[in-house]
Amino acid sequence: MSVFFTALFLLALGVCVLLNLVTLPGNWAMVALVTAWALLVPGNSLNTLFFIMFIGLAVAGEIVEFGAQIWGAKKYGSSKISTWAGILGAIIGAVFGAPFMFGVGAVFGALFGAWAGCFLAELLIRRQPSAVAFRAAQGAFVGRFLGMVVKFGLGMAMLALTASNLWPDTL
Repeated sequence: MSVFFTALFLLALGVCVLLNLVTLPGNWAMVALVTAWALLVPGNSLNTLFFIMFIGLAVAGEIVEFGAQIWGAKKYGSSKISTWAGILGAIIGAVFGAPFMFGVGAVFGALFGAWAGCFLAELLIRRQPSAVAFRAAQGAFVGRFLGMVVKFGLGMAMLALTASNLWPDTL
């Protein structure tokens, strides 16, 4: 395959990595595109070991994204119900924030949604004082942010892994 098409493909994967920043499943879009490349481009060097590592990174991204939020919320004193309310809030916030600032609003929506979901659950369901609810919500916010950053980093690792396997084929 020509250098031009390989570079164009890697650019498309780079756009997929950026989708992680707006809380869309960019790593899974990369898995779909790389799988299509492996099936459609003859003679590529994408073998079983590559796909085990590649899909493993995508799975790790999902686990870390939600696991970090759970960890952060618990570390700051959140209950189980409030932790799950924070996760649901992050998803809802990302969806409602997505139309703003060319999709970047999804980042702020997810972070605010994680905070608000946890805060409201602590305050309204568990009847905690606002200071306790605020601290738990801070944990959900911090954990969500950490999860988003790590998932983005894993997406970059997936891009680097793919690039290192495709460039030798084109040169």
